[in-house]
Amino acid sequence: MSSHYVPDKLPHHIQHFINGEKVDSLGGETFDVLDPVTNTTYATAAAGQKADVDAAVVAARTAFTSGPWPRMKARERARVLNTIADAVEAQEDRLAEWETFDTGLPITQARGQARRAAENFRFFADLIVAQFDDAMKVPGAQINYVNRKPIGVAGLITPWNTPFMLESWKLAPALATGNTVVLKPAEFTPLSASLWADIFTDAGVPPGVFNLVNGLGEDAGDALVKHPDVPLISFTGETTTGQLIFANAAPQLKGLSMELGGKSPAIIFADADLDAAIDSTLFGVFSLNGERCTAGSRILVQQDIYQEFCERFAARAKNIVVGDPHDPATEVGALVHPEHFAKVASYVELGKSEGTLLAGGGRPDHLPQGNYIAPTVFADVAPDARIFQEEIFGPVVAVTPFESDAEALELANNTKYGLAAYVWTSDLLRAHTFADGLQAGMVWLNSHNVRDLRTPFGGVKSSGLGHEGGYRSIDFYTDQQAVHISLGPVHTPKFGSAAASRSTDS
Repeated sequence: MSSHYVPDKLPHHIQHFINGEKVDSLGGETFDVLDPVTNTTYATAAAGQKADVDAAVVAARTAFTSGPWPRMKARERARVLNTIADAVEAQEDRLAEWETFDTGLPITQARGQARRAAENFRFFADLIVAQFDDAMKVPGAQINYVNRKPIGVAGLITPWNTPFMLESWKLAPALATGNTVVLKPAEFTPLSASLWADIFTDAGVPPGVFNLVNGLGEDAGDALVKHPDVPLISFTGETTTGQLIFANAAPQLKGLSMELGGKSPAIIFADADLDAAIDSTLFGVFSLNGERCTAGSRILVQQDIYQEFCERFAARAKNIVVGDPHDPATEVGALVHPEHFAKVASYVELGKSEGTLLAGGGRPDHLPQGNYIAPTVFADVAPDARIFQEEIFGPVVAVTPFESDAEALELANNTKYGLAAYVWTSDLLRAHTFADGLQAGMVWLNSHNVRDLRTPFGGVKSSGLGHEGGYRSIDFYTDQQAVHISLGPVHTPKFGSAAASRSTDS
């Protein structure tokens, strides 16, 4: 195998960050962190246990109850957030290299993550300054207004696909609204999260406002979800984990925001711009190694163009460059971890009995090591097939034909998931009508996955609970207190007075 690029100055040990200090686990526990190209250990990380989470929550709770952060004016917090954004952008090259090394994402796709992460902080810096709530008036009688208050310690549990950017997605609104946080990054990819400690410290974030505990979900994540002083949990990850978090958070009635799995359909009608649809559906399922929650992993194609689509799509899939993530020519890199590789590979083998294999089908011949799977296309997949119904989270796609709009809608909605959907048609009325019938939290019409930060992000059915993005994030991370004031005399029934009794008797 050719030599594999290793970035300079990689840490050999990754620590927690609690109350402004980098620390190891109190019991000294660690876990190994693997490079997905060689599957060898390149670092150890502190493995957080309940005691470490307790220490982080104490620091965050103290910073919330007696520190300056929740009491700062919105403009003051916004200045800090913009300083964070500047620091993130300044580290774009290092961040991209680290993210690629840790996740296996192609370097060309890792670039831009820093800019997107910085934009999340800038966006919420602007939003909290512009944020206002209506005052409702009844002239001469009553005025009502709303106080927004940060809630407390927010527990943030983030996934391993584009980890740094998705961490920023939660950190920015949680901190902008005056909360303090405990972040539990995914254990497969703790490298880039370790950058946050210095970024926040240098930007002037007070100790205890931001805390990070690495560790396994069943240890650190579980302790965070169950902690009585953590009233909010924001989780992005797999659906069965989300169900467990839901159950564990229920006894304390915690606020929950959960973006979970997906099996998103791309529906291509015969009148679509086929060139654009092929470009978009290829990118939608094979970019980020297919490890994306909104991947269009089921492609539904109208029968009139089905054969042409399959031939052209498969030919393109066969030409996708699979290789070392650090090579700028690479379009699909290595899957994140050998455990995940084994899962995806098992679905590829299953698919050979559930559909017609048109491209891929396993490890590329030229890559005998590492977590590589060639872009894999299965056609003629029945709606009850497991590869049609279950989230694979890798470079694997199922293609299924349909005849009518009604059949397309039935197929599109025929999974437990409902995160995203993509519709390709030149019929404007059909596009809007079909979008309305889709059971999906987000729909893209004649478009690939581009999103305005002001819009709600979230799914329905087994794809999630609640929405974040724009003002929905502000709503989630704040309590809204309604204040009511009477203007003038208060006309209240006089219970217990003689006058009230005579009025009742009459």
